[in-house]
Amino acid sequence: MKVIERYIMRRMLLLFLGALAWTLAIVWTTQVLARIDLVTDGGQSALTFFEVAALIIPTVIPIVVPFALAGAVAQTLSAMNADSELVVVNAAGASRMTVARPVLILAIAASVFCLLIQNFVEPYARQRNRDLVAGARADFLSLVIQEGTFRKIEDGLFVQIGERLPGNRLAGIFVADSREEGVDLVYYAKTGAVIDHDDTKALLMNDGVIHRKAVGGDISLVHFTSYAFDLSAFDSDTGTGTRMPKDQTTAYLLNPNRNDDVYKKTPQLYRNELHKRFSEWLFPITFALIALAVAGDAKSHREARIHPLVTTICIALFVRWMGYFAEGQTKTQPLFNYALYAVPVAFSAISVWCIATQRTMELPIGWIDALNSIYKRISDKALALRMKLTGAGAHKGSA
Repeated sequence: MKVIERYIMRRMLLLFLGALAWTLAIVWTTQVLARIDLVTDGGQSALTFFEVAALIIPTVIPIVVPFALAGAVAQTLSAMNADSELVVVNAAGASRMTVARPVLILAIAASVFCLLIQNFVEPYARQRNRDLVAGARADFLSLVIQEGTFRKIEDGLFVQIGERLPGNRLAGIFVADSREEGVDLVYYAKTGAVIDHDDTKALLMNDGVIHRKAVGGDISLVHFTSYAFDLSAFDSDTGTGTRMPKDQTTAYLLNPNRNDDVYKKTPQLYRNELHKRFSEWLFPITFALIALAVAGDAKSHREARIHPLVTTICIALFVRWMGYFAEGQTKTQPLFNYALYAVPVAFSAISVWCIATQRTMELPIGWIDALNSIYKRISDKALALRMKLTGAGAHKGSA
């Protein structure tokens, strides 16, 4: 690799790692905050929470890496153009591959990294994550250990315990069950306990009443001396948890168990997930080629155009949206499985054509005029605000 190529590679790599770290941090924070109830409602330790948080990282890497790479390539080449470095490279007689080679090397490395993460690391991270969450939900006593607080066990099922007595006995039990459509059930019992019998979990309630309200508004009250509230439906979702196609390993997707309940109901989901894993690793290469087609040529500063980074991100977002659209259509139309490959390959081919013919990939003229107008409007308002603040400060100082 030539000195100039190593120079370009080093600049792009530093920007890529920085953008990747910040973007991962932002996405990871949003995902972690959505799971904070594991500690607040589930009574789990902070160690379990941080383990679940760490397992989220492999699931967001394949989404973040292409955009971080596109931004790094576009910003590096744009900065080199602004410093007239691209002009010097061209004037020295270097071929276009001098600039393209380090971009392609970094893009291929990022694509292989995404391929390995998505096919070998992410499935195991998802499985472990699901097992941890399922295990937290299985610990029923930890959900109700705080006295006087409602706990959501699952959708439509809430439990409150008034007091916890010695010997794992409970007092003041209140259960609201609206899982069955059109029927609302409310249970109240003076005492009770959670029992396990033949791998079945139940809430045994003593000396209580059942309040039943039907769709028509009919209300009935039933007093009982002893009543066992079945928790087996809730318990069936615990333990290892139900694994969806995205939780399975690639080897399993290639040869799924024919007795798998999810596979028997929706076998197309396994094929869709397999095509998704074998196609998404192409996006880093596609985004890098887009950035190279947008910012790879030396341009005069007098040319009116928006910043190459903005153009690159806009085109990349459009390409990624098309990928997500094709992925959504595969659930009902299997033919769109091929579109998962066609989207990145087609835009890669367009980018290569622009690079080979020395054309610059840009947004439509209408978009450029609109973005320039918005930029000018924001700049004018910012300048007016700055002058106002500066003038107010100067006036106050003179007074």
